[in-house]
Amino acid sequence: MLHVDERAGERSSTVESLALSAAERAEIARLVDETLARRQPWDAVAFTGEAAAVAQYLPVRLRHFLARARGDQADMIIVSGLPLSEDLVATPTGWELAAKTGAGQREELLCMLCAGALGEPFGWSDQQNGRIVHDVCPAPGQERSLTSASSELNLALHTEDVHHPCRSDYVGLLCLRNPDATGTTFVRVDRMDVPDDVREILAADRFRFFADDSHANIELDAEQESGRHENRMSQDGSVLFGPREFPYLRIDFDFASALDGDADAAMNQAFESLRASVERVVLRPGDMAFLDNYRVVHGREPFSPRYDGQDRWLKRVNVIRDVRRIFVETRSLTRVIA
Repeated sequence: MLHVDERAGERSSTVESLALSAAERAEIARLVDETLARRQPWDAVAFTGEAAAVAQYLPVRLRHFLARARGDQADMIIVSGLPLSEDLVATPTGWELAAKTGAGQREELLCMLCAGALGEPFGWSDQQNGRIVHDVCPAPGQERSLTSASSELNLALHTEDVHHPCRSDYVGLLCLRNPDATGTTFVRVDRMDVPDDVREILAADRFRFFADDSHANIELDAEQESGRHENRMSQDGSVLFGPREFPYLRIDFDFASALDGDADAAMNQAFESLRASVERVVLRPGDMAFLDNYRVVHGREPFSPRYDGQDRWLKRVNVIRDVRRIFVETRSLTRVIA
């Protein structure tokens, strides 16, 4: 079962969860199997335009739950009990092996259907070779990298793809394995407690946001500071934005900087406040979490990789509420951003 451990404050109603029944699991399994059989060879990129339509055949209660959570702008949306393959293959040692072998294709489709009920799945040409659904699993030699292939260090709190105007509205994480109960960490924007004058600075365009290592196609160790932000895509903007009564947040502990001294002090106060309000969710096999990328920053606890086929393994998908944002930005009818 899902376990949410809140380290600060009481649990908020903005984490919304649904546990599927046995009948619903069986209904979803049939839909996934029938859909995958009709779409061989499997091509997730080609399926992106169909995901929302096929998602309409998911159980009514699940579709209603996701639509309501989207309308309420829930900070986190969790569905438990999704049907995984009974003969799930060994956890691959890195996403390249997963892509080469087609590991977890059924789970990719399951991931895309849930995402399609919430919005539009999309990808990045410079992340995992333009794949729509990413494999999040430890890779030898990257244990201390600043990407999802890491394992032996905390993955710092961040907004996903903080540097880009088409960053996702939701980050979807489907758990296939999590033997050590490794926690996904997160902080909600409402938990950031800073003075009003600091909040005003954070709401001004006095910050720069950089592409992270997954976009830069480099493998810097976490301790390497020199050159981390050099020659990267970036965008200037504010940390806080949107409605004053319901603010949105954009920040990355590793890939953001301030443009002046007062802004730097404000960002450090924001970091300290967020660090003091960390919560965690332990995803179990069959759990899928959607984190609102405008309302929540997220990370991951460290763990010791085994490389024995039983390591932690997630499928990750980016979801945008309005795919026309991508079409306008790229000037192309594409769901893979170059």
